[in-house]
Amino acid sequence: MKSLRNLKLALGGLLVAGLAACGGGGSSADSGTFRLALTDAPACGYDAVNLTVQKVRVHQSSSASDADSGWSEIVLSPARRVNLLALTNGVLDELGQTPLPTGKYTQLRLILADNSGATPLANSVVLTSDKTEVALKTPSGQQSGVKTNIDIDIAANKMADFVLDFNACKSVVVAGNSGQYLLKPVVSVIPRYISGVTGYVDATTLANGSTSLSVQQGGAVIKATTPDSSGKFMLQPVAPGSYTLVMTAPGRATAVVTNVVVAAETVTSVNASGTAFNPPVASSGTVAGSAPADTLVRVLQPLTAGPTVEVAGRFVDASTGSYSYPLVVSAPLVAPYVAAPGVLVFTPDTAAAGKYTLSAHLSGFSDKTTVLGTLASGATITTNFLFP
Repeated sequence: MKSLRNLKLALGGLLVAGLAACGGGGSSADSGTFRLALTDAPACGYDAVNLTVQKVRVHQSSSASDADSGWSEIVLSPARRVNLLALTNGVLDELGQTPLPTGKYTQLRLILADNSGATPLANSVVLTSDKTEVALKTPSGQQSGVKTNIDIDIAANKMADFVLDFNACKSVVVAGNSGQYLLKPVVSVIPRYISGVTGYVDATTLANGSTSLSVQQGGAVIKATTPDSSGKFMLQPVAPGSYTLVMTAPGRATAVVTNVVVAAETVTSVNASGTAFNPPVASSGTVAGSAPADTLVRVLQPLTAGPTVEVAGRFVDASTGSYSYPLVVSAPLVAPYVAAPGVLVFTPDTAAAGKYTLSAHLSGFSDKTTVLGTLASGATITTNFLFP
């Protein structure tokens, strides 16, 4: 993944045919090109998260309705069914490109096919537990598309190259015992950086689909992935900057690498296969509770010498409002980043063992934060959130 060619891997290997622009116009003298690919963070509890994409629409006004003029779009013909979970470790699915009039674009809509008629599973999830494929219900008003705010400048005769980053884990919401799964999209649109972070986890014990690697800033996940079958992971695209690398796995101590520096057009390696991450087995407790529907509950762990890192986070159950996270109670292992040929040296942060903070976010309200008591092995701490 160290070349631009490899970064631009497309599912199926081909750019989308049948691209169309409408509602914009513009000559070559006053237009540029917008190109978009799709990528994903890991999902939890699913073998596949399938979306059928019909088109992508962009507009210069963040408040434009679907019926307003001025939309430009990339049309996929035929519509493309994409398994988001195939788009980890730097793999991208090219959605296509289209000319756009110059200017700033602030709204993007991803138009998905309906689950109906001959395609009842156009959008679906495959459950890890029993391999059942279940329809994924899309938001109401899906005809207008999944909306996200963007900040993209189109310059004359230039390519604006971006990636639509879907977080499948946080975007799929369980609806109680109804057997229904809802799509509540958590997406961001980022430039197609070549830079990123790569490394290895132990292939025998941790390359199992449940291990998560993420780069974070200020306790917020910027990019996440799961390792491949060889234990290798690739977090890309990632903007140049300084990050905290966090590895979590069920029943294993959390591993944290601080101050990982990502330089422009460079993939930073944190270790080699011979020094793969393999933190020790750890006992766990449970953090659980309830909150209003549509609340995102994140679990943060403040490290003694900083920073605070996110170790889990999802929307509450859409029907019951409940949430539950198993969390390790042993000390997180922390190492400052050293460039090769140096080797990371991990030290247990014993003062942070079993110490967690919950952060609850519900759109339209101020976030609520609760500092928990020390979590013990086999214990459960219950915290319910009310808004306002």
